[in-house]
This record gives sequence, C-alpha cells and structure tokens, in this order.
Amino acid sequence: MSAGEVVEGVVEVRNPAGLHARPAGRVAELVARFQAEVELGHGGEWVDASSVLSILSLGLTRGTVVRIRARGEEAVEAVRAVAELIEQLTDEQDFQQSG
Repeated sequence: MSAGEVVEGVVEVRNPAGLHARPAGRVAELVARFQAEVELGHGGEWVDASSVLSILSLGLTRGTVVRIRARGEEAVEAVRAVAELIEQLTDEQDFQQSG
C-alpha cells in the first residue's frame, strides 16, 4: 500500500455516554502514535482525529455510526486501532483509568 492511499473503516459508538471528553482524548492520544493522518466522520463532516475538540464537535452519541479514514504509512493499523478503541470504550473503563 502506498502512503497516499486512503484506508477506511466504520464503527458504532457503544459507550452509553457517547464520545465525550475523556474517550475523545484517548482516541486523540492513540492517533498520535501512528505515522498516518486520521480523520473521523459523521453526517458528512470530517474532522482531525488527533484533536479532542474536533472529535467533540461531531457530537457522537451512543449508537452513532462513525467513519474512520486514514492516509499514511500506518493507515491500516491506525484505522484498525481506532475502531477497536471506540468499540471497546465504556464509562466503567473511563472511571477506572481516572481513579
């Protein structure tokens, strides 16, 4: 795969509280680890997944289907990791990690 190709994925937000500040921060931190530009999309709007404020602007609530797209050397890995994280996020995990 070349660095210019776009990789896409789709995931549903399962966290009862949606993608609020703490889980959005976890997504942004994860994205920073990859050699890829990653974006999240919903309702025709795409935002930079490395920005917590941009992620929050999407207003992602439980049951929302989120599109993920990435371009770069580690695009495949980034899309897979972000999808897995969003799918696994729960308020209980957020509480345990903040404690």
